Amino acid sequence: MLIIALEGPSYAGKSTAIRHLRHTALGSRAFVSDCYVKHIAHRDDIPPVRTDSAAAQLAAFERFMEIEATRVAEAAASGRQLVVLDRSVDTLLAHAYALDALFEYGVHHRLRGRLTTLPFLRPDRTLYLDVPAESLHLRRKTAGHTAAESEYFLHEPGFLHHARDYFVHTARRPMTRELTVLAADADPDEVARAVEAVVGFWAR
Repeated sequence: MLIIALEGPSYAGKSTAIRHLRHTALGSRAFVSDCYVKHIAHRDDIPPVRTDSAAAQLAAFERFMEIEATRVAEAAASGRQLVVLDRSVDTLLAHAYALDALFEYGVHHRLRGRLTTLPFLRPDRTLYLDVPAESLHLRRKTAGHTAAESEYFLHEPGFLHHARDYFVHTARRPMTRELTVLAADADPDEVARAVEAVVGFWAR
């Protein structure tokens, strides 16, 4: 089984790429899983992105790992040899890494330890969509989301910096076996086609 994950900041184009892949020959032979929050029916049940304590951050991780266990079971039951994930456990670790840096929660190492006892899909290859902060803000504004939610923690400079560092610069490697960075400062549909090309090359 080949497990490929798409990672990157919010509004980087991951969901657009996943939707595109679903409608290709590649997607028809793959088990494709949406990101964690799309597995939660009610918005109020989604853990906050800006937790207010280490305990809350640990609880959020455990909630998302319940979803990860479901992903594991569904991927195994599908019988597919190709698995494509919109975000992986590295998203959860990057989030904790960023909050540790910002608020000194000290939970990142604990979460890595928890993974040794929990089922999860470890990506063989991860494609990180790298988009400048200015482009992310513009995409969110274009989507009409800035008026309803002016404060958006996932696009705060500190969070973006540290979350990107987890994937690109940190000395402690992500869980994925291999990471590729794709410059994704382009039209999301164009990025989706680039993602299809890379995933198709890996899945040959």
